[in-house]
Amino acid sequence: MNGINQQRGEALRKELNISTFQNLLELFPFRHIDKTKVDKIATLSPSVEYAYVAGRLMSKEIIGENRSRRLVAKIKDDTGILELVWFRGINWVDKFLQLGQAYLIFGRLTFFMNQPQVAHPEIEIYNPQNAKGKSSWEPVYPGTEKLKAKGITGSNLGKFTQALLQQLSAKDIPENLPDSILEKYKLMPRYTAYQQIHFPQSLQHYQMAVRRLKFDELFFAQIRVQLIKLERHRFSKGYPFTKLGDLFNDFYNNHLPFSLTNAQKNVIKEIRKDVGTGRQMNRLLQGDVGSGKTIVALLSMLMAADNFSEEKQAPFQSVLMAPTEILARQHYENIKELLEGLPVEIALLTGSTKIKIRRQVLEKAADGSLHILIGTHAVIEEKVQFKNLGFAVVDEQHKFGVAQRAKLWKKNDLPPHILVMTATPIPRTLALTAYGDLDYSVMDELPPGRKPIETVHRNERHRPQVMDFIRGQIEEGRQAYIIYPLIEESSVLDYENLMKGYEEVKSFFPEPLFYISMVHGKLPADQKETNMNRFVRNNTQIMVSTTVIEVGVNVPNASVMVIESAEKFGLSQLHQLRGRVGRGAEKSYCILLTGNKVSNDAKERLQIMVATNDGFKIAEKDLEIRGPGDIDGTRQSGEMLFKLASIVNDKPILEVAKLEVEKILEVDPDITLPENERIKIFLHTAQTKTKWGKIA
Repeated sequence: MNGINQQRGEALRKELNISTFQNLLELFPFRHIDKTKVDKIATLSPSVEYAYVAGRLMSKEIIGENRSRRLVAKIKDDTGILELVWFRGINWVDKFLQLGQAYLIFGRLTFFMNQPQVAHPEIEIYNPQNAKGKSSWEPVYPGTEKLKAKGITGSNLGKFTQALLQQLSAKDIPENLPDSILEKYKLMPRYTAYQQIHFPQSLQHYQMAVRRLKFDELFFAQIRVQLIKLERHRFSKGYPFTKLGDLFNDFYNNHLPFSLTNAQKNVIKEIRKDVGTGRQMNRLLQGDVGSGKTIVALLSMLMAADNFSEEKQAPFQSVLMAPTEILARQHYENIKELLEGLPVEIALLTGSTKIKIRRQVLEKAADGSLHILIGTHAVIEEKVQFKNLGFAVVDEQHKFGVAQRAKLWKKNDLPPHILVMTATPIPRTLALTAYGDLDYSVMDELPPGRKPIETVHRNERHRPQVMDFIRGQIEEGRQAYIIYPLIEESSVLDYENLMKGYEEVKSFFPEPLFYISMVHGKLPADQKETNMNRFVRNNTQIMVSTTVIEVGVNVPNASVMVIESAEKFGLSQLHQLRGRVGRGAEKSYCILLTGNKVSNDAKERLQIMVATNDGFKIAEKDLEIRGPGDIDGTRQSGEMLFKLASIVNDKPILEVAKLEVEKILEVDPDITLPENERIKIFLHTAQTKTKWGKIA
């Protein structure tokens, strides 16, 4: 392309990830300005976000040395003076600027010593005649100093895009949606949308273009994940569990310690339906802290044990994989207690299981006499062979990688049914997009008798009262957590903060009246387990820890959670930490302890925590505040990387797109009908990332 040589092409690739003409077309402007309306410098005020002025260069000067080096220039129109400053790219800007020349200046306006100033402005030579007749809406593109050093400004990017659009026609950007959808939602033609998002005729045209292209992104993200789900349902054979037998019914009728919630019953019905189809189940079970996911998992594993394989001449076995040894052990002890009196063989396998016991567990798993194996990632080692594995539960699924989970699939001739569980609430809009290829269950109801955790915010000056409150709870026989934040950039600082905190807690709670456990990332694994277990067994009354206990410690006797420097935690993490208490019969408390000065963003997070215990409401707020982020490090398929759409702000478009996708695939799962030909062609051609060729 004219204006883009190999050197500039390499700079575009490195700085903006633009290597093809399609990439260039999809570098959308982040705003538009009316370049026919030049402001007067005297009209600039703190209420103006961006300045767009014309003036002659009066002076320029390089000031300072090394890191403090900067280029300061002044331009003047007939009403006043505007200061311009550059901290990077100084040499090429200095060469470009000529005293007495008239320039157009665009950039974010600030005020320094009551004088208007623009740092790193977009700048071009001003010719009033050239400005006439231009589109009143000109795009502003993201740029970097390295690009400017190669002579590529935001203005250049606009010229490149305009030249590209002039060479393309509707044949190059054909329709990808059926006419019925375009007409139903009054969507702008696709080719027109690309023109109008870059160089709109009006604000209305721009808004229509954005709406159309957002719809495209969300529609095709949905169709891709739904096609994956359909393919899995169609081709992934699984073992059919056709009956509920004695083990399930005996446990349900005689051993269940409490009545199931409606949410639990609904999920069990969904699982029962899945495992009866002859297809492999892949279901995500999302339940808030304390919603009773373990009981659902246990009932599902009993369902497996009640079904018999004629081929293997053995009942179906189950495995439950947890991310930490302490969580695996707690699952084992809890489930073993629940199954007491039932003829169900259950075993635990972790990294610290003794050789003799390990050998016995492996023998029972291999000969089929073991019904349920619970453990850490040790259960997926090659040495662990099952006679007839039919059901696998993965707890806290985000702690395991795809490769680890996939090893479970190979433990039988057909893959076992998979139930992945998470206690981290995911907003529905996010789950529709991020987990659209999984069947999806939600438990948003707490079992009866669970008391809501009382959450309060206290600052540093209340520390003595907080410690007195903990002492009072300990005197009543309870236990407490005191959690310190992790600062990823500095493990040394983390350790120093924790040790300082530990010594401070000891001064409030001296031995031998009180005993304290301490856990942090630098501790060897065996010592960490020992210290945690001391707290689990109530040999220590206080657990001082970093966030390593965020998931997986179940101590019903713990009634107080103190989170130090709570302003440094995200909402999701605060909610997970709070969920470590409130697990017993007694009322529990969460104390968010902060410094005396807290930012507005942190105040908002703390207020939400104080106001609600509902993890789903908290997750929605977290999504609004932080955006989707990396929802699951193992699910980086690119479907979440939208250029325009936001699953927070564009929820209505997402819902509509999902509805239309479901209607299409229900009638035409293979996308072969003539009316869906455009969708099929687009899905095929979208695989080619080098559309229209490389840029340089």
